[in-house]
Amino acid sequence: MLETLSNFYHGLNAVGRTTAITTPLLLLAVAVLLVLERKYPYRKGLPFFREGLFLDLFWYTLVQSYFLQILIFGFIIAPLARHFGAQFHWVSDWPVAAQVGFFVVTHDFYIYWFHRFQHNSAFFWRTHEAHHSGKQVDWLAGSRSHAVEIIINQTIEFAPIILLGANPIVVPIKALIDAVWGMYIHANVDVHSGKLQYVINGPEMHLWHHADHEEVYFANFSTKFAVWDWLFGTAYLPEGRKPVRWGLPYAFPKDYFLQHAFSVRRFDEAALAERSAWFRGYHGVRFRLLGWLGRRVPAARALQGWDVPDGAPETVARRPGNNPAPVAVTSAEPSRPVATPS
Repeated sequence: MLETLSNFYHGLNAVGRTTAITTPLLLLAVAVLLVLERKYPYRKGLPFFREGLFLDLFWYTLVQSYFLQILIFGFIIAPLARHFGAQFHWVSDWPVAAQVGFFVVTHDFYIYWFHRFQHNSAFFWRTHEAHHSGKQVDWLAGSRSHAVEIIINQTIEFAPIILLGANPIVVPIKALIDAVWGMYIHANVDVHSGKLQYVINGPEMHLWHHADHEEVYFANFSTKFAVWDWLFGTAYLPEGRKPVRWGLPYAFPKDYFLQHAFSVRRFDEAALAERSAWFRGYHGVRFRLLGWLGRRVPAARALQGWDVPDGAPETVARRPGNNPAPVAVTSAEPSRPVATPS
């Protein structure tokens, strides 16, 4: 068995061998964060089978990531590399560690400003609001990102690595760093990093960024390095206080396709279910499948996308372009199941 694995590993190219190492490291990081969330929770009582887990794990992490990887590398970066690849070899002679460090820092600096721009633009906010829609934030919540947002950010992230002549193994190494750091800053872990939080970003500041609080909406935009927030005046880290509200201050669809449609045209998901037989049928299939799982694993009922009561007063926090107004539902029949105590 070990000999077979060894032959398989040595038969791979450099990128394949690096990926064979980074993948187990990623799974190890997931396991560590899951243990830490259970043992040292930032927000006590957050269930593993929380609302939106199926959406984040299946649609955003598996399906969307797979197809967007093909689109970004095969249809955007590859043509750019064929056209410009022979002209730039600026980092080719650098050590791999220096190449990784350079692209991690420069891309993180870009992400800070683009992220900040999204929170100030009515148009680009629509490509980012899905990321803020979850009322229960944990290690997987960071995967919920609009497809357009991913295409923009990952093209700008990985195209320079190829075009500037970096070692190809920089791609899987940086992808690992991005994935682990993204899971870490969203993790429901009560971290106290002291003065290190002035440089390295973590859950302390980023979980505040996901809170539905007016005072933090234009704050804590950093991803990996919190120093950008402190340098440019957008840091928010109150001492001895945690958020009481999470998610968006307006109703947001719980379905992957509807979340993308909502970014183009505003609508009320419940009202749409009342008006459209096709939509009720679509939702019916979804609820029957997840309902079957929920009957066998009671803790998994939250996967159906039921509303999550947070027990906190509603916010009046505004978003770019103002908060969408809900459409009134006139029918007395519920359009989807309502969570009830088990």
